[in-house]
Amino acid sequence: MANKVLSDIEIAQAATLQHINKIASKLQIDEDDIELYGRNKAKLPIRLIDEEKIKRSNLILVTALTPTPAGEGKTTTSIGLTEGLNKIGKKTTVVLREPSLGPVFGMKGGAAGGGYSQVVPMEDINLHFTGDFSAIEKANNLLSALIDNNIQSKTKSIGIDPRTIEWKRVMDMNDRSLRDIVIGLGGTANGIPRQDGFNITPASEVMAILCMAENFEDLKKRLGNIYIGLNMNKEPVYAKDLKAQDAMAILLKDAINPNLVQTLEGNPAIIHGGPFANIAQGTNTILATKMGLTLSDYVVTEAGFGADLGAEKFLDIKCVSGGLKPKGLVLVATIRALRHHGGALKEEYNTASVSRVEKGFENLAKHIENMQKFGLNPVVAINAFPTDTEEEIELIKKMCTAKNVKAVVAKGWAEGGNGMTELAQAVVDEIDANTNNFVPLYDWNKSIKEKIEIIAKEIYGADGVDYSKEALTGLNKIEKLGLNHLPVCMAKTQKSFSDDDTLLGRPTGFRVTVREFEFAAGAGFIIPILGKMMRMPGLPATPASEGMTIDNEGRISGLS
Repeated sequence: MANKVLSDIEIAQAATLQHINKIASKLQIDEDDIELYGRNKAKLPIRLIDEEKIKRSNLILVTALTPTPAGEGKTTTSIGLTEGLNKIGKKTTVVLREPSLGPVFGMKGGAAGGGYSQVVPMEDINLHFTGDFSAIEKANNLLSALIDNNIQSKTKSIGIDPRTIEWKRVMDMNDRSLRDIVIGLGGTANGIPRQDGFNITPASEVMAILCMAENFEDLKKRLGNIYIGLNMNKEPVYAKDLKAQDAMAILLKDAINPNLVQTLEGNPAIIHGGPFANIAQGTNTILATKMGLTLSDYVVTEAGFGADLGAEKFLDIKCVSGGLKPKGLVLVATIRALRHHGGALKEEYNTASVSRVEKGFENLAKHIENMQKFGLNPVVAINAFPTDTEEEIELIKKMCTAKNVKAVVAKGWAEGGNGMTELAQAVVDEIDANTNNFVPLYDWNKSIKEKIEIIAKEIYGADGVDYSKEALTGLNKIEKLGLNHLPVCMAKTQKSFSDDDTLLGRPTGFRVTVREFEFAAGAGFIIPILGKMMRMPGLPATPASEGMTIDNEGRISGLS
């Protein structure tokens, strides 16, 4: 009888975890300098961050080609690469985002890696973890409560116009019924009736602010700069006008500290923050990345969705804001995704086709060229699946070589660190060659339209950018508020380079349309919205939650 293929959670539950004190000791952290959350989790105080040590460390970004709906394994590759780097003697920490409960119970599942490349304790990380998301919700919703309380007040009102309020409540769950609601019904004692709604927690500006903050004072300043709406004199109102920033920061006093856990092979993992990449910056906190760089010689981190979204924002927003300089970049590809971009239907993803892989390579080629525009020559990681064929693999390697890029098969899911040493060495070789020299794509001081056009043309391959009437009105508002100098955080579909998710591969001859603008004055970026983007997802017809069980001993099954 063939050996049973273990699920991710079964592999994680079978692992023997080291006490988190031992993981901290590998990073030369004294036991008294961490805050324990049981045996397997701890908070790292941000005072440990050392800017001088950061300059001597090596930051490696893991990104991907345009993904299929299931994703192509960036997190699994990031964890596996960390295991591989430690195997070849490099002191390495992986730094990742925290999972959102929305996807965990919805369609995509958890975000703790997979197979033998996971961070553990997997159940804790995918569920409530150390309470960071809860703290972010509470800080966000405290501001909501303060806004409505001020509108209701007869003595302390600052004259907020309820019709102009742009701030929404949040919760970390997919619940489409809360996208657009009416609050304050039931009489004058219950507030002033107005239209409102909920976003999912990873889409909250408080999440974005936590991820961009450099220290506690910076956190408070950014929270105070949150834009609420206008007063009756059409003047802008910010959170600081309600004296909200300190109270919000108090709720985040623990959440600001990065979380320390471990990989299946007992290597350090820092997990902190969790914004989505199609509507926010899609990467962990600046503080977590700097913590990893302080404590390790190499840090592996990832940015959500394809390189046109997560990597572009990581490089143009996070790195510029935080003064970070990546020295290596890994571009994850799967043969099934290349078949997809080559015309394969979903039911054909696992059917070998050299011709489809060759055609689909156009998508990967564009991502390679895009990363080279940042001065970073990527290493392509072919995330291995059992349905891959040697002929398809060799074709990818040959086509990558023609672009002066090395492609390596990554077997972290099946083999853990042992299956990732070749990729690890290829990344180290690329860093040691010292030919990568990161430069951002644009200058923040350019006009908003110029910044959008540079991204649309250079990264997406668009011929140009069109603006709806609503977008032009929004742009005028942003300019009047004096926010022109901020970078742009593009919100668009993750399924295509374009704003049309049916255009696969490497589309040409298209224009993109900015439908409207949002902005995060506290987080520090402008959000051009291409197409219809959703900040509160809904559950699928058969949510992942239906397949989950918990027994009398508290043992969970079906979580992935």
